[in-house]
Amino acid sequence: MLCPKCNSVDDKVIDSRLSKEGNSIRRRRECLKCAHRFTTYEEIEHLETFVIKRDGRRENLDRQKLLTSFLKACEKRPVALEMMEQAVSAVLNHLDSFHQREVPTKFIGDQVMEQLRHLDPVAYVRYASVYRRFEEIGEFLNEIESLKKVALLPVA
Repeated sequence: MLCPKCNSVDDKVIDSRLSKEGNSIRRRRECLKCAHRFTTYEEIEHLETFVIKRDGRRENLDRQKLLTSFLKACEKRPVALEMMEQAVSAVLNHLDSFHQREVPTKFIGDQVMEQLRHLDPVAYVRYASVYRRFEEIGEFLNEIESLKKVALLPVA
């Protein structure tokens, strides 16, 4: 690491600590040439992921936009914000596991639906109706029937 005082590259780490969030490491270093002490931070480098929209456009994958989708689907439902944030993290972790720089919206939407299926059946159907562009009442009924088949909804 380059010393900010004398530009020497010879240093030693005298202390390392994990950040509160657990996503970076703080290191105290001492230059072996001038004895100047300085702090560096180390964190995982994430490659930027792009979403390929239905019309072919590309845009950056945005965590906040994903969370907004969950918030809209779960509006006025008994789902805690923490649960939605965990679901967003699960979607992003799943996407990261494929190491793809470009991801189609269909893949992301399917992952969101999978998370919503476990969070809240009403939120799942809400999201599915927009995501799959339902136009008839029968499409809602078919989706509800598919939920009943996997035993997530009580049979009325």
